[in-house]
Amino acid sequence: MSAALVLLASGGTGGHMFPAEALASALLARGYRVGLVTDKRGRGFGEPLPGVEVHRISAGGLAGRGLVHRAQGVLSLSLGFLQARALLRRLAPRIAVGFGGYACVPTILAAQRAGIATMLHEQNAVLGRANRLLAARTRAVATSFLETRSLGRTLARFTGNPVRAEIAALGGRPYPVLGDRLHVLVLGGSQGAAIFARLIPAALELLATGLRARIALAQQCRPEDLEQVRARYTAQHLTVELAPFFEDMAERLARTHLVISRSGASTVAELTAAGRPAILLPYPYATDDHQTANAASFSAAGAGWLMPEATVTPQMIAERLNSLLIHPAGLSQRAAAARQVGRRDAADRLADLVAELAPANGIDPAKVAA
Repeated sequence: MSAALVLLASGGTGGHMFPAEALASALLARGYRVGLVTDKRGRGFGEPLPGVEVHRISAGGLAGRGLVHRAQGVLSLSLGFLQARALLRRLAPRIAVGFGGYACVPTILAAQRAGIATMLHEQNAVLGRANRLLAARTRAVATSFLETRSLGRTLARFTGNPVRAEIAALGGRPYPVLGDRLHVLVLGGSQGAAIFARLIPAALELLATGLRARIALAQQCRPEDLEQVRARYTAQHLTVELAPFFEDMAERLARTHLVISRSGASTVAELTAAGRPAILLPYPYATDDHQTANAASFSAAGAGWLMPEATVTPQMIAERLNSLLIHPAGLSQRAAAARQVGRRDAADRLADLVAELAPANGIDPAKVAA
């Protein structure tokens, strides 16, 4: 008798794909077979999980860009639904798990119509639009935050959002000792580096010279901003590390006392798993303003500070840094609060939920509508 098949359906972005990959790894370790359904933009899991068979179907978004774009999206999703229905008939999975993004809609919808058990995973503190379309008929939504908006009456199970193993391992280590230097890590990414390139140098200029000298700064910058930002810090007599991307994120977080960043789902999950306090400036144009909801949840847990981009000033950042440099004990308290809401075992929790929700016997392929 072959092992039960779990079919994962995910959009192509890293925020959707990484938790799907983490669950796939946990399920393979438990003896399940795993398949992945995505669209042409979605990557496979690659070398680390060669046993996962990848299937690609048609999918398109429905939001924005006018009636023509929406009509194309409907047609693409309809074609994807027919492709997913045929795929389900052939594979007969025990359960289908959706991770958001419109690429997961045809597969989960087809599974629900066929009577196959389904569950969803939501990475943000606001249920995404694709998951919102599917939530009413799913068995449960696994959430990354204790409080998730727009769930309606759907059963919610708090599992957390999986993070890289080397990041999760930091949560089991003590918060770094606060000595003479405050290690600050600024993470911008494509949707944050520009504002931080303006905001952080201006904030540090407002600090007293003696306090500013105690800051050890590493900051992500867009390539086009590097020299300008470097010149501003040089004028302040600061030695900083600037780069468009940091490869050694786990090592950097290990020695970091404070993070300043956007509040995407993966970022917040890593902060809580590692137990690192943060000043969060949500990306204001995120769908349904989900980054503000993520940051608000983080702040409400006592793990850090929410500063909306529309109202934040260099003075506000400087005042917060000044306070932390003079009274650093608050940082370790915030770190403990972050760790308290983090879930370093999120992938295993997701796998436990799959095992709980999947029926003991798979559905007969003949019962899946042709």
